[in-house]
Amino acid sequence: MLWGTVTLLFFLFFLLPEDPAELIAGGGTKNPDPQVVQNIREKYGLDQPVIVQYGRYLGRVVTFDFGQSYRDGADVTDIIKDKAPASLRLAFWAIALEATVGIGSGVLAAVRRYSIADSVTTVLAALLSATPVFVLAFLLQQITGVYANTHGWPEWAKLPVQGVGPNQWFLGVIPIGEQVQYMLQPVLVLASVSTVIVARLARTTMLEVGKADYVRTARAKGLKERQITMRHSLRNAMIPVVTFIGIDFGTLVGSAILTETVFNWPGLGSKIAQAADGRDLPVMIGLTVVVVLVYGLANMLVDISYAWFDPRVRLGEAAPS
Repeated sequence: MLWGTVTLLFFLFFLLPEDPAELIAGGGTKNPDPQVVQNIREKYGLDQPVIVQYGRYLGRVVTFDFGQSYRDGADVTDIIKDKAPASLRLAFWAIALEATVGIGSGVLAAVRRYSIADSVTTVLAALLSATPVFVLAFLLQQITGVYANTHGWPEWAKLPVQGVGPNQWFLGVIPIGEQVQYMLQPVLVLASVSTVIVARLARTTMLEVGKADYVRTARAKGLKERQITMRHSLRNAMIPVVTFIGIDFGTLVGSAILTETVFNWPGLGSKIAQAADGRDLPVMIGLTVVVVLVYGLANMLVDISYAWFDPRVRLGEAAPS
């Protein structure tokens, strides 16, 4: 998977019409000095055949040496160390919100089918799914930033509209003090659509599991609905939900470009977008490899979790549907 990612990005890079050496040398001008352009080609090996450049670069990537940025000469490894924690923290809390609010509201909607809770979940799912991320982000900024300050809201309701804050974390992921206020809005925006998807998915799978023979048997034995829901239905309904959450975590780490841009959150997504726009190949590939690694790790943990949710997987009797 990693080899495919590096190979695809590398050769796509050379299909672009712009010359990276001219972009680096120009600094925004249209006619850079030819000698400077030639020196840059020699410095970064851009004067060599593409296949030679690919072989050399692949050899460095194997040792996790992603080279230096074409733009500012910064070491890509240092950029990863600087940007990755911000994206991982944002994705972690977005997934935590999905798992708690999404699963909780989905189970509630399934248990109380056609109730007010079910109707509210359905309406929110349709509304948030149809709302672009940047629209929701700007709306929250307007309410908690501009409107809250001009209408005398209490201080706890006034949230910062941009920035990463004091960068104070306990155990690397738990925000401390004012840090909570800075991360609250980005997390809400990032998790908004996925949370309602998890809720609808949990509702659907809970209703499907509710038709199973073992659930009817549990009711026939006289078990309380709470016991049936928590001990029988919920656990068996979680396999597709956990699959979605695991895949979504890997996706959120690198695809939160709009959220990071609107809230000026210095993460991997916004940096990858900047690198792609500036034709900065080492930065683009290095950061993308990190995203792919996280994605693969999340999928592996999801596969392992199947054995806990469904004993048949652990015993080798059946695979989850």
